[in-house]
Amino acid sequence: MKLLVTGGAGFIGSNYVRAVLTGGYPAFHGASVTVLDKLTYAGNLANLAPVEGRYDFVQGDVCDGALLADVVPGHDVVIHFAAESHVDRSIETAADFVRTNVLGTQALMDACVAAGVRRVVHVSTDEVYGSIETGSWDESAPLAPRSPYAASKAGGDLIARSYAITHGLPVSITRCGNNYGPYQYPEKIIPLFVTTLIQGGTVPLYGDGGNVRDWIHVADHCRGIQRVAEIGRPGEVYHIAGTAELTNLELTTRLLEALDLPQDRIRWVADRKGHDRRYSLDDGKLRNLGYAPEVSFEEGLAETVQWYKDNPSWWKPSHRPSSHRAGR
Repeated sequence: MKLLVTGGAGFIGSNYVRAVLTGGYPAFHGASVTVLDKLTYAGNLANLAPVEGRYDFVQGDVCDGALLADVVPGHDVVIHFAAESHVDRSIETAADFVRTNVLGTQALMDACVAAGVRRVVHVSTDEVYGSIETGSWDESAPLAPRSPYAASKAGGDLIARSYAITHGLPVSITRCGNNYGPYQYPEKIIPLFVTTLIQGGTVPLYGDGGNVRDWIHVADHCRGIQRVAEIGRPGEVYHIAGTAELTNLELTTRLLEALDLPQDRIRWVADRKGHDRRYSLDDGKLRNLGYAPEVSFEEGLAETVQWYKDNPSWWKPSHRPSSHRAGR
């Protein structure tokens, strides 16, 4: 089996590649892996250091149709992680998000149709639904994105679904909550706050800190993606829910407790434009396929905090100023 992973040097994609190449997914045992990554600011081959030499690497843009026409043929399965993913950046400038998340998805789907790829998974986000006050979304919920990032991901989802219907491309879509874990670029809230606190800074918390997010460990997210890659139905959407719904203030408090630091390390800042209040997913459909998360939030958060404490050589070169506000 030949497997192509777009965005495979990023946070979630690299976790997936490491799992494939270290025997984490028996159904893909012995698969040869190609990683396609543009190596933007958030892509880092150091994320793949534990499996160095065991995969083929192509540096390139998922929007490059000529490159895709050369790379995609011969692969049996394509897992599409490549995306621009930071809400704050999309508010500042949306063009890169539309280009990569919509046009890049379209270019990849075209290449997969032309090459006759027999399985494609398009990785998306709960943010395409907007905000929900109570309860949880199931896969039939209408798309109502409220940020340029979320809108661009919704556009990519619709492109992927249209290729399943129009061209018969065997593509499934996954949507997940907020990911956390090792190797996450320090612009998202957990790595940004942990690395800032380690260095003695204060952390910027939006609004009243009451925005609720559903947290999933990256290893569980990738296990869900793998389940869909193995037995998900083409044209279907599958939710991969987290194991903890927390307000941003509750999350920040847990990070302060993990580092034995006081509440006065929080710096309150004006709320983000169009800030979604709450996300929540119903993942019963995927659980019916035999999936269940394995990493408790308490265990996963403790291990993640410790990883950043133990690996300053990985994150210090890319650490963003503590004045930067955290995404998602």
